Amino acid sequence: MTETNSLGEDLRALRTARKVTLEELAQRLGRSVGWLSQVERDISIPRMSDLRLIADVFEVPLSLFFGNAVAPENERGRVVRASARRVIGERDRGLVETLISPDLTDSFEMIHSTFQPGSARREMTRRPTQEVAYLVSGKLDIWLNDDVFTIEAGDSFRIRDASFRWENPYSEPAVAIWVISPPVY
Repeated sequence: MTETNSLGEDLRALRTARKVTLEELAQRLGRSVGWLSQVERDISIPRMSDLRLIADVFEVPLSLFFGNAVAPENERGRVVRASARRVIGERDRGLVETLISPDLTDSFEMIHSTFQPGSARREMTRRPTQEVAYLVSGKLDIWLNDDVFTIEAGDSFRIRDASFRWENPYSEPAVAIWVISPPVY
């Protein structure tokens, strides 16, 4: 068994997906290009404060940089077992998200989201992405700009050039599968 992608590989994939150069990121972090290049090649290990700053720069949860699952060599980068998904996102709001994609090296990512009953994101959010979600089970209220929709199991919706927020005022969890481009986690 070997780990999936390394921290350096994930950081490089995130940086390139966001179309940020080594020079731009190094400048935003207040670090040298050489140091950042060594981190991406797994030669240097960043301090926790560096990882926090990187997470802030890319507006991703710090947890993204931890928890690589072990996988047999022939599955690495190709198969993600349900028990080995990387937990990402904001669990404190009643939203549990896991990465379905094998890694962050594609031009998109797939996310499994569980919206617990009573959970909500009350503030509107806007991301520079195109997103499509398919609701596997439950019901979810979603606001796209000024329009509100109740999405039920089997429905899907797209977020493109829109602000959004969500709420699960229902008694059952809502489970959704997302495809997001470019990756945001």
